[in-house]
Amino acid sequence: MDMNIAVIRGDGIGPEIVNEAIKVVNKVCEKYNHNINYTDVLMGGASIDVHGTSLTDEAIATCKASDAVLMGSIGGDPNTSPWYKIDPKDRPEAGLLKIRKALNLFANLRPAVLFPQLADACPLKKEMADKGFDMLIMRELTGGLYFGERKTIEENGEKKAIDSLTYSESEIRRIAIKAFEVARARRSKVISVDKANVLDSSRLWRAVTNEVAKDYPDVTLEHMLVDNCAMQLVKDPTQFDVILTENMFGDILSDEASMVTGSIGMLASASMNDTKFGLYEPSHGSAPDIAGLNIANPLATILSAAMMLRFSFDLGKEADDIEAAINKVLDEGYRTGDIYVDGLKKVTCSEMGDLVAERI
Repeated sequence: MDMNIAVIRGDGIGPEIVNEAIKVVNKVCEKYNHNINYTDVLMGGASIDVHGTSLTDEAIATCKASDAVLMGSIGGDPNTSPWYKIDPKDRPEAGLLKIRKALNLFANLRPAVLFPQLADACPLKKEMADKGFDMLIMRELTGGLYFGERKTIEENGEKKAIDSLTYSESEIRRIAIKAFEVARARRSKVISVDKANVLDSSRLWRAVTNEVAKDYPDVTLEHMLVDNCAMQLVKDPTQFDVILTENMFGDILSDEASMVTGSIGMLASASMNDTKFGLYEPSHGSAPDIAGLNIANPLATILSAAMMLRFSFDLGKEADDIEAAINKVLDEGYRTGDIYVDGLKKVTCSEMGDLVAERI
């Protein structure tokens, strides 16, 4: 297979972790005789340094012409970086919102998996951590409160801020279909999370999701209020398979889910449109405090690359091989600093990439 992949190395530790992911992808594609063409794209602070803005139209065009995008991390320290002294519309994180909209990346898939080798790092009770869990949060990414109309006005002598939360039937339907399709390939259970006891948008969300569910009789659908879901994630995460939810709820719940795994450095993510096209990135940030030190954990980015092979190229065996290699490295006791405990083998970012690639 021939693959055209746009590569956004980004800021902070982004270039380091992306290099290790590419190393592993190259190894598995060499094994299965796939050809890859990589095209570098600037985004975030790296783009500001060159172009004065976090994402150019040319960068978007390059991404659109590719089969998939592999990305590192975007942004710097807001307290010290000059990137945060320019117009907000040009700052690093603005590029993320812009590329999601431009590429119609409405579906964010964020797995939260507790690797058995890392059970001791899980903050939950031991009896719960020992069970392990494997869930996927399907977050709507281009609608809702983050993209609604917003303004600040003065009324009766005081300032008043207004943010609009809106969803259409079609926006809800397309993300629900994605969730049910993914659930079919997992354990066939969708829990749709909303606030239907208060919000009209959530009541529409629930109604449309119920309609979509009729086309998937083999998939179980449950509804859960967002506050209850937040509690259940720390009470018993094993009950979840696919969590379907809107933009802001998904933002908050996916961060909570990442913490119960014990390390955000192990969490991949994908943002997809209604084709096979997707943008793949780790769930963590750019960690500017450790950039260039070769101590970052590249496993989340490597796992994101495995998701890319699985979802954008239908290369399930290749993705399985990468995930198996990671498990083998963890079984052998190798750890980067963020997941290291006494008695194991501490390795650098590049050494971890080498170890995974060697076990493909």
